[in-house]
Amino acid sequence: MVSETELAWFKSSHSSSGDGNDCVEAALTPDATYVRDSKHLSGPRLAVTAGAWTGFVAYVADR
Repeated sequence: MVSETELAWFKSSHSSSGDGNDCVEAALTPDATYVRDSKHLSGPRLAVTAGAWTGFVAYVADR
C-alpha cells in the first residue's frame, strides 16, 4: 500500500452539494485508485485496481 504522503489527492468536480462540503477525493497511482471522504481526511480510504476504477467511471458516465 502507498503511504499517505505519496498520494496526490484531488476533489471530484461532480460531488458538491453547493456548499462544498460533500466531496469525494481520489488519488491515482499506476496500480490503484484511492478514494476518501474529504470531510474525514484521516479516515478510511478505499483502494481499487486501475481496471476496476476505469470500469466504475465508464459505468457512471453512462448514467
